Amino acid sequence: MFRSIVAAALVAGLALVGGTAGTARAEGDAPHPPHQKWSFDGVFGTYDRAAMQRGFQVYKEVCAACHGVKHLYFRDLAQIGYSEDQVKGIAAQVQVTDGPNDSGEMFQRPARPSDPIPGPFANDQAARAANNGALPVDLSLIAKARVSGPDYVFALLTGYKDPPAGVKMNPNMYFNEYYPGHQIAMPPPLNPDQVKYADGTPGSVPQMARDLVSFLAWAAEPTLEERHRAGFKVILFLIVVTGVFYAAKRKIWSRIQH
Repeated sequence: MFRSIVAAALVAGLALVGGTAGTARAEGDAPHPPHQKWSFDGVFGTYDRAAMQRGFQVYKEVCAACHGVKHLYFRDLAQIGYSEDQVKGIAAQVQVTDGPNDSGEMFQRPARPSDPIPGPFANDQAARAANNGALPVDLSLIAKARVSGPDYVFALLTGYKDPPAGVKMNPNMYFNEYYPGHQIAMPPPLNPDQVKYADGTPGSVPQMARDLVSFLAWAAEPTLEERHRAGFKVILFLIVVTGVFYAAKRKIWSRIQH
């Protein structure tokens, strides 16, 4: 029952970036989320593998109840530090539909690394039917869906507070400092120690939110580190070429009398 409540709540809340909640006011009502320091920021930014693995655990145990990551395959998890055997083990925990077999029937089998990570619903109609007509937003690109996406998702996940004095809350709504209109149908999705991290990291709400954002940032831009490495090589090449051209220029013009 609790899992169903959380799943339904996540639909209403993490539609946050997709803009599906009908009760939200203009986006200007919410303060700009404070900037967080992320390992992937800047031209030399890289992803924190440990944080991404913890974030995947948060996604799997909390968000996956109603949100998919349709652009990810199980094999992609090798990029966040899982070994080949670990990826196979993670995939095998999930049943996927395959077929048809020799009898022309579809069948269930354990997933393989080559399979896409399946969503919680068979199709959009089933998702809407299970969530009062709302279509749960896919989280694959959620961190790139708006400017300062990682900061916003982190701020929203940690922005639940008691409503200020004089603020009247609508029925079944929760006050969130960073949600447009400040009233959101999603109850706080993260609670202290809700996720028992495999590496023993304390599961505080800010920690879980930060780890989840790290995973979602990678999911939205898995080639970031490759681009940064390529950019560094290009800058280094340009510096060397500039030096060579400058030396050649001095040598050529030194022969000309002014």
